[in-house]
Amino acid sequence: MVEDDPVTRTMLVGYFNDNNFDVVGAGSVAECRQALRSRTDLVFLDVQLPDGDGFELAKEIQATSNAGIIFVTRRDTDVDRILGLEIAGDHYVTKPINLRDLLARARSVLRRRSIDRKAARNHNSIAFGDWIIDLTRRELLGADGKPVALTRAEFDLLAALVGADGRPLSRDYLIEVVSNRQAEVDIRTVDALVARLRRKLVGSGTPVIATVTGVGYKLALSERP
Repeated sequence: MVEDDPVTRTMLVGYFNDNNFDVVGAGSVAECRQALRSRTDLVFLDVQLPDGDGFELAKEIQATSNAGIIFVTRRDTDVDRILGLEIAGDHYVTKPINLRDLLARARSVLRRRSIDRKAARNHNSIAFGDWIIDLTRRELLGADGKPVALTRAEFDLLAALVGADGRPLSRDYLIEVVSNRQAEVDIRTVDALVARLRRKLVGSGTPVIATVTGVGYKLALSERP
């Protein structure tokens, strides 16, 4: 948590620690570099720091680490936002901070990076029903070997369901999975994405995505060996 204001930094570190994150606070570029010597999955990064520029630090982090980056700053011009996202940022959040929104964005970044790591370990592809999903190429292939066109959010939601091995996933969890830096996501968004996927994933006669009453959704087909 790279934030030069000690009050804000303490508040943010405490909030994320209370939500089961293991967080280290840093008040400067130098302290951030020191913290990055340990394994780091995600960096919350202010832009205006006492000993350097957050955008330049983001470039450095991206070059030396696989950590996700969420900018958290008072600089709210379109130029700054675009620059931050183009440089390295997964999200660009402006102050005052909505803590629940920031938490959802953090979980979304970590979830997507977890999917990417799983893809690398599993040699990219998982077969289920009549389909094969390639998590690295971000492709879904039908039984005929032809790709099925999916949006980013549709792919992320389907990948989460496939990765859950038939366990039901709550709508709130799926909101975190499909959240991105450009759009607001709510339960209705998740329901709409599931409806679109159901229309696209036809062929075997068996529903691919099942509704779990009071919970959310699960993959209804077992993975093929």
